[in-house]
Order: sequence, then C-alpha cells, then structure tokens
Amino acid sequence: LNYDFTLETGQIMTIQGRSGAGKSTLLELIAGFLQPQQGDIIWQGQSLLPLAVEQRPVSMLFQSNNLFEHISVLKNLQLGLNIGSAEGSMSVQQLEEAAIALEVDSLLSRQPAELSGGQRQRIALLRTLLRPEPLVLLDEPFTGLDDATRELAASWVAQIAHAAQKTVLLITHQDEDVSRLADINLPL
Repeated sequence: LNYDFTLETGQIMTIQGRSGAGKSTLLELIAGFLQPQQGDIIWQGQSLLPLAVEQRPVSMLFQSNNLFEHISVLKNLQLGLNIGSAEGSMSVQQLEEAAIALEVDSLLSRQPAELSGGQRQRIALLRTLLRPEPLVLLDEPFTGLDDATRELAASWVAQIAHAAQKTVLLITHQDEDVSRLADINLPL
C-alpha cells in the first residue's frame, strides 16, 4: 500500500475497492494493529507509528462487531466512555439520548446474545461513534442492516462526524454510501 491523503477535521472519507485491495489493511495500519514496512502515518502533525494501539486517537469498528457477551448492551456502550468521571465526558442521559436517536434504547438492558445481527451492528456502531477519540475507522459498518436502518445509521454517522468534529474513514461497497456520506472517496 502506498497512499497519501489529507483529511480535515469533521470530514468523512469513504474507501472502496475489490476484495483483497487493502481496505481493511489500511485501517489496521492507522489503528496500529499492523506496522508499515515503510512510510509514516501522520495525524495532526504527529507520527502515529511510535504510539501503541491504546495511545492512538482512534476508535475502530471491525467487520465483526466485537460486543462483550457477558455484559449488557448498556455496559457495552459505557465501555471506554468515562461516563460522568471527567470533564467533557458523556453523561448517562446523553448516552440514552444517543441510543434513542439510533433506535436502540429498548435494547439497553438486554445481553448481546439476545440481539439480531443488525441490532448487534447498530450497538457496535453506536459504541464506536460515542467514544471520545477524534479519528473513527469504520470497516463496513452497515453490514447486516436493512435499507431503512442503513439510512438511519448513515445519517447518524454524518451527524456525529460533523457535530463532534470527528474524522471518519469508512469502508463500503455501496455507491449509495459514497454519495450520501463522502466528503472524499478513496478508490483502492
């Protein structure tokens, strides 16, 4: 992979390409799960390469939604949010309002094993978007969602990106996602 691109705060870049083109690899490099053989990854003027995964300003949604099965949906959403414990943190009320906006509020007391695939995907997407990190990496975030829910989730991604000034890199195979969301599209 050899890519050079610049994103502004609050922008959404969609990434498209055939299977095996390196889309997920690009996100894993940015997140720090893989190390590049050459080159650098610069975020706000600083190289990310010396930073450990947990030190990077990144929140990532993988293709598999990675919910914790042994805790409730609410607890899954609260992970990493520092609810009420620090300046700029999210309150429980704000979390519940976000759950209402994405129509998952009725699921908060349930266990992940009780959810459909689409419900699990919405919970994982919500958790990723609510985290405080300014750089959001979404690997096919709308997989398993019906058309109406896909549209709702896409509008929510755009709303959060712009309102919270998060920069989003989103892998998709759908041209509609590009036309609906992309400030920039990167074909691989």
